[in-house]
Amino acid sequence: MQDMRVEHLDGAPMAPPLTPPLPAHVLLCHTDEGLVLVDTGFGTLDVAPGSTRLGAIRHLLRPVGGRETTILGQLEARGLSAEDVTHVVLTHLDLDHAGGLSDFPHATVHTTADEHAAAITSPDLLDRQRYVTAQFAHGPRFALHDGPGDRWRDDLTGHEVLPGIVLVPMPGHSRGHAAVAVDAGERGLVVHAGDAVFDASHLGPLAPDGTPVGPIRTLRAYEMIVGRDRARIRRNHAELARLSSQDGVTVVPAHDLRVLEALRGA
Repeated sequence: MQDMRVEHLDGAPMAPPLTPPLPAHVLLCHTDEGLVLVDTGFGTLDVAPGSTRLGAIRHLLRPVGGRETTILGQLEARGLSAEDVTHVVLTHLDLDHAGGLSDFPHATVHTTADEHAAAITSPDLLDRQRYVTAQFAHGPRFALHDGPGDRWRDDLTGHEVLPGIVLVPMPGHSRGHAAVAVDAGERGLVVHAGDAVFDASHLGPLAPDGTPVGPIRTLRAYEMIVGRDRARIRRNHAELARLSSQDGVTVVPAHDLRVLEALRGA
């Protein structure tokens, strides 16, 4: 098993009203396969001056910054290029998680078959309102993973899409949502929960650095408003809390800034 180095980045800083600033937590994994992203945040075309690609929801989410805040911009600042990213593993295809796909057209994009159907091939009425199809217009090179996958751990199943990287189906927020577990060797298991949990206090009373975290009511309310299946969302919370309680496991909600700040320098 390779010993991956995992970095924690913000791929879509946002400043919506009535909530704390929201990140879109992205994992940058340094692997034998090249750079692997877990989620992408917004793309450069989403935040370009005068862009309307995000539609009216841009006025609610209020993206912060421009090209420099995108994952591609952050890689370029390090002297890296889009071609250095060989794979992207998605928790789901919402606009603040998959907008950067068009910045990495050469990468293989891993997602569940259910999420691909919801966003691209078989959307229902609710799906048509949530996904930004312009973000996929370039024709990403998808690798689809169908069904629950193989037995993984803690009564959960998953698809090992790359050595040490497992796509763990957790529908509820969207039809085909998944968590992504990354085995960082001696540094433990990092589970990117995506939007399977918004508020880190659902996982326990402490952030990964030991800082106390309390409930953020507006974040909890927003999670239930935008989610598709509240019962599954609560089940996901319980499963992720159980994982988070184990030694060597770090669960990462996509939109809790407290967790990102605790891990960014790790």
